[in-house]
Amino acid sequence: MGTSRGIWVAPEEIEASSRRIAGLPVVNGVLSRLGFEELIASHLPEPDPRCELAPVRAVGVLVRNLALGRQPLYGLGDWAAGFDPTLLGLSSNETGSLNDDRVGRALDQLFLADRASLLTSLSLQAITGYGIALDELHDDSTSLALYGAYRDAHGEPTGGVTPARPARGFSKDHRPDLLQLVWALTISADGAVPVTYRLLDGNTEDSTTHIATWQACQALAGRAGFLYVADSKLATRDNMDHIASQGGRFLTILPRTRSEDKTGRAWLAKGPVPWTEISRRPGKRTADPDEIYWAVPAPSCSQEGYRIVWMRSSTKRAHDAHARTERIERATTALQALCACLSSTRCHLKDRVGVEDAAKAAIADAGASRFLRFEIKDEVVPKYRQERRGRPGPNTAYRRIEHHHFLLTWSTDAEAVAFDAASDGCFPMVTNDTEMTEA
Repeated sequence: MGTSRGIWVAPEEIEASSRRIAGLPVVNGVLSRLGFEELIASHLPEPDPRCELAPVRAVGVLVRNLALGRQPLYGLGDWAAGFDPTLLGLSSNETGSLNDDRVGRALDQLFLADRASLLTSLSLQAITGYGIALDELHDDSTSLALYGAYRDAHGEPTGGVTPARPARGFSKDHRPDLLQLVWALTISADGAVPVTYRLLDGNTEDSTTHIATWQACQALAGRAGFLYVADSKLATRDNMDHIASQGGRFLTILPRTRSEDKTGRAWLAKGPVPWTEISRRPGKRTADPDEIYWAVPAPSCSQEGYRIVWMRSSTKRAHDAHARTERIERATTALQALCACLSSTRCHLKDRVGVEDAAKAAIADAGASRFLRFEIKDEVVPKYRQERRGRPGPNTAYRRIEHHHFLLTWSTDAEAVAFDAASDGCFPMVTNDTEMTEA
């Protein structure tokens, strides 16, 4: 039995319940500082008085779930039931009204809203509320694979909104069989805070997204002088010239397909190159060596006239050397297996062309075509067989049968290995900022 101020209470009369809190106070603090609920409500239509759960409440619960639980819509009610409803922005009566149908209808309303203006307002609230510096912005994109038929998703305008169209494109999830959308996200270097995003058709080519993204960032920053950082898809004449002509700054990597990359690697192979150490930090593990970066200005500019600086990473340098060795070893193993096949009486390769094609394929599959050279020798062993059956005599006719025995040998192209080793761990960065140091 329990007691309170001397009053005895039977255990069966005590009612106890528990409610989870988890990280909701932290999430709620952020949402409050952003004015999230008021902002969502201002972009959604007035709720129907008969509605048991206002759409803005449903969206609020979904956002909290994305931050803490990540349950599917059908599990949202069970997830929310374990929390104090006030921490979810709900009354005790509204908790029982939370289901996937009501949340889905709320998302339908959000889809038809002016989400571009909503996102801009939300970003500005975060920028001003948390004093986020927009001196440097980083952009990247990825593919979002979609599972299902999506027969009606043709990107046609709905309620004045043109949605992104699911389509097949370059799948970064390595699932070319699935429809996808392309999601481009820009974050600040100050705290890696999301600043803006764009959802695009599934077959959108990454290089075509940067001008519109940069203009959106310019509108948020209120100026053009911030540093826009992106991967090699930014390195096109149209993208770089547009940013430079508007007074902006960019930093990106030149792709391996550019002629400046080939020219630069040939320059590095000639050596010696005056590398300057620009960064050093401890390795990820205690036993790992320091991670070091070096830099050296390229002897010439890009085709568009922009500054190129070659970087070299000690970690990437070791990785590139190891990867090349592995490719050569895999190719060697495959060629040894081919030799064993050629020495077998059951070998299906009967002519020189077939053996040559098999050797090329073995080397190419291992990714070592640059580094291995092979030679095929054809030894002909003649045999004679009677043209007709029977005991041989002085007038028996014989026909000559030639058996080919192929001998495969190979060697490593030391010159090609040395050429590539000279630029292990190296990558060329390009920028229109002439004042920025290599570091």
